[in-house]
Amino acid sequence: MTDWPYDDEVDPPLGLVPVEGRGSLPFALVHGESLLAAASWALTTAGATLYDLAVPFAQVREQGLDLVVHDPLCPLTPVEFLLEAIALSRSTGAVVVGVRPVTDTVKQYDAPPDGPLRLGATVDRDGLVALASPVVLPAAVLAALDDLGTDDLAGLVAGLSRRFPVRHLEAPALARRVTDEADLEVLAALSATRGA
Repeated sequence: MTDWPYDDEVDPPLGLVPVEGRGSLPFALVHGESLLAAASWALTTAGATLYDLAVPFAQVREQGLDLVVHDPLCPLTPVEFLLEAIALSRSTGAVVVGVRPVTDTVKQYDAPPDGPLRLGATVDRDGLVALASPVVLPAAVLAALDDLGTDDLAGLVAGLSRRFPVRHLEAPALARRVTDEADLEVLAALSATRGA
């Protein structure tokens, strides 16, 4: 387990569990709780102070605190992993992004406007990652942003990568992202076998 990263001289981070752009899935249930509730619980257990998007971004930025964005579509991300990501961001000053290895076959393709889709070469998976959760933004990074587009987490990470140092941290299997109810059933079954 990662050591508690807060002390008397360092304030705990702010936390955000965004639901915009995710449809109704954040309100689906896993182990009797909504994905939103499960992700919020993990974030507050990791010591973050939750806020919602009703708070103006300028006010959030002016607080001078780190921000942990925890996607509710990764509802069973372990608290220990959130703490590890926060600690890594604080020790390096980099944005830290939870990622999972890509295990599916990925192909290049050509989609001409007047013809059928044509598959091309297989992409080397070693250079690919799948976005998980969290995204930890140090206070200095947060202060340099004009807004925070959390409805597209992949777009947010891509934009941050162009401007700031970003570190990938391999997330455990329970931190994987769900895209539909079938994924959620698999994640719930996985967590049940691990006693989570």
